[in-house]
This record gives sequence, structure tokens and C-alpha cells, in this order.
Amino acid sequence: MKSSKQFTSRFLVFLIVLFLAGGTGFLWWRKEISSVDSSDNVPISFTIEKGDGVKAIAANLAKKDFIRSPTSFFILVKVMGIERQLQAGDFRLKRSMDAGLIAQELTHGMQDVWVTTLEGWRKEEIATKLARDLDIPEAEFLQYAKEGFMFPDTYRVPRDATAGAVADMFRKTFDQKVTIQMRADAKKIGLSFEDALILASIVEREGRNDEDRPVIAGILLRRLKADWPLQADAPLQYALGYQSFEKSWWKKELAEEDKSVQSAFNTYKNPGLPPRAISNPGLASIKAVLYPKETEYWYYLHDAKGTAHYASSIDEHNANITKYLR
Repeated sequence: MKSSKQFTSRFLVFLIVLFLAGGTGFLWWRKEISSVDSSDNVPISFTIEKGDGVKAIAANLAKKDFIRSPTSFFILVKVMGIERQLQAGDFRLKRSMDAGLIAQELTHGMQDVWVTTLEGWRKEEIATKLARDLDIPEAEFLQYAKEGFMFPDTYRVPRDATAGAVADMFRKTFDQKVTIQMRADAKKIGLSFEDALILASIVEREGRNDEDRPVIAGILLRRLKADWPLQADAPLQYALGYQSFEKSWWKKELAEEDKSVQSAFNTYKNPGLPPRAISNPGLASIKAVLYPKETEYWYYLHDAKGTAHYASSIDEHNANITKYLR
């Protein structure tokens, strides 16, 4: 009987200790995830870089005094099951927000969006990308975009940015990347910078890599100086516009009748440069034109694998066509 009472007493003590421990743990946890300063409602910028994991995010939040403990925040995110939903970008956080609210904000409160545009895209392709990522109407962006100057890069764009602001962002990056010296160097190849940019927009589409672009640029410059038609596919593809069947702005295979199209961009019929750029070239293509590789070649083509083959005469070029394209 006595042992039974002792067991009951010890069990009650165990339950009390467990309750007190649990209560203490609960109070500790509640404090750990509470706001740093409930009275501080000033929005402060916080950035998550691409590739940052939960541990890095938690450490940065603690460093900037948004949370009390990186460990508790890490555990909280794991418990909430939102680890993979945290996004890169800029956020506006307040120190009055508790850790749970901050964690949720980092999944959907992103102020900026990462937008990547590719070398050789025409402005309509950029407009489609912006419509998809930022809900900017395509027609609205096209009012501001100037072909050739929308520099291809990865941009962090405010979610509420206007079409004009985005176009201005692209243009400012172009002005930063393309130096004053580079613009002046266009004179060395006998072109204005605007004409050099037009040629670069063609070289971007005609070349397949940074090795063949300076060679192709040299060939096209030789043709210009000799008053030859450039006979480049890319400007004609630009003139033909969107191909609904291929769902592309660039027709893959030109037919012989395409080369008869009446257009200032048809460089098979018209000597000289097209009236404006046909794409937005990257820095490598711009440099390829400004600093071309001089060769004896007049002709070029790419085989099915994308390898460039050059020729100094029409006979050699026709032989390459027979060997690599038929």
C-alpha cells in the first residue's frame, strides 16, 4: 500500500516537472519567435540573393535585427514547411513583425522580380517576357523600347515598375557597358556607332559563338566596303516577322521566294545596312564588329552542328554548300 502511494506521488511529481518544463519551453519558444520591437513599424529593405539558403537568410535577418534568433527562425521555417518557397529579391520588413509573419512575407511579399533577357532577342520577345514576369502590357513596352539598345542581361526589376522605367533600365545598362571609347572606335572601321550597332545586331543572329562572330563581322564589313549586298538571313527573318506555325519571331528555314520580299531589311536585294537594328546584341557581338578579325574570306555558312565554314570565292562557297548543307 505504501509503495503504491509512493509511486503515485512520484508520478505526480514527474507530471508537474514535465508540465513546468513544457511550459518553460513554450514560453521560451514564444519569446524566440516574437517581434524584436513591437513598436517599430518603419519599413526597412531586406535582400535575399539568388542561391541563399534558409541558414544564410536566417543569419542575415538576425544580423539586421529583424529576428531574435537565427536558429529559431530556421526551425520555424522547417516546421511551417515553406523552406522551398522563400524567394530571392528585395523585401520591405518591419521589426514589429514576428518571425512567422516575416517568414510568410519572404514567400510572397517580394518587391523585385529577376528578369533575364537573352542576346539576339528582338524587342517583341523582350515584351513577351516582361508581360509574363511583370504583367507589363507588350504594346506599352514597345512604345518605349528602341531596338538594339535594350541590353541583354539579368535585371532585378521592381514588381510595380512601369514599361518606361524598365526600358530606361535596359538603356542605362547599355550606356554603362558600351564605353565612350568603344563608340569612338566605330570610326576606325568606317562606320558611325549607330551603323556599327546595326551590324552588331546582325552579327549576333548570324554568329553561333564568340569565336566565329569576329570573323563573320569582318566578312560583312568587307561586303559593305565593296558595296555588296550583305546577303544575311537574319535581317530578312526580321522582316518576315512572327511565324505562327513555328511560334517564333525568327523563321528557321528561309525559302528561295523569301529572298524576293520587298523590304528595306532584305539584304539579298538591297546593298548596305538595314535602316535599324534587328535585335539587341550582347557586348561580345558589339566588340566583334568594332574589333573584327580580318581574313581573306567573303562567304560563310554554318553546318547542321553549328560549325562555321568560310570561303574566299563563290566556287569554294558553293562547294561548302554541297558538302555541308545538302
